[in-house]
Amino acid sequence: MAMTWGVELQYTTTMVKRREEHREGPRPPAESYDTVRQLIMAELEQGPLSAHAISGLVGIPEKEVAGHLEHIRQSLHRTGRRFIVQPAECARCGFVFGKRERLTRPSRCPVCKSESLHAPLFSLARP
Repeated sequence: MAMTWGVELQYTTTMVKRREEHREGPRPPAESYDTVRQLIMAELEQGPLSAHAISGLVGIPEKEVAGHLEHIRQSLHRTGRRFIVQPAECARCGFVFGKRERLTRPSRCPVCKSESLHAPLFSLARP
């Protein structure tokens, strides 16, 4: 009975050491302390990106990107920069979703009902 307890204690001590080593790992660079929206804006200044590309570069789920982009679009009027949206386009018939206000990807084309769509692209431009 005492032997089993000793093995469990040793295992627990090893796990605690690993957890402490993980917590005390290398510090990220100072630029990683930027907010998610600041990181998205920095990426959008480099050129047009889809929501999927933004999520991969910034490290957030793709579903959260639209909310951040909406907030960025509303707050840019103070900075003098413009938020540019290249609308989604149907890969089958070429229909362009020009009047769409939502920043999310449409599910299908209203003309041909195809689900093969090119995602909208987002970028920032200086005046």
